[in-house]
Amino acid sequence: MGEALVISLILTLILEAGFYLLVGKRNKKDLLLLVMVNIITNPVVVLSYWLAVLYMNWNPVLTVISLELGAILVEGFYYKKYGQDFKRPYLFSAAANTFSYGTGVLLQRFF
Repeated sequence: MGEALVISLILTLILEAGFYLLVGKRNKKDLLLLVMVNIITNPVVVLSYWLAVLYMNWNPVLTVISLELGAILVEGFYYKKYGQDFKRPYLFSAAANTFSYGTGVLLQRFF
């Protein structure tokens, strides 16, 4: 389980940092903020998902939606409060999370 958490975090950091650069952002402090925020939110979301779905038999789709919405709100809050160049922090958070989650789903299908 620990290895999967680390892999999930590393992939999330690579994908969301790539998304950050892909949308034209270049502020190094905001990139560091993105990394720090994801180090906080990703393990909580992934571990919460496992606990809810695997051990408590919650609906996987509803669990993903609620956990991802929570991550978007937390990350958006930090981007708004501490970011320098996030004009729409919650929209950026939603787009970055959708990109990384969607890419992760695609990767799981092929590997």
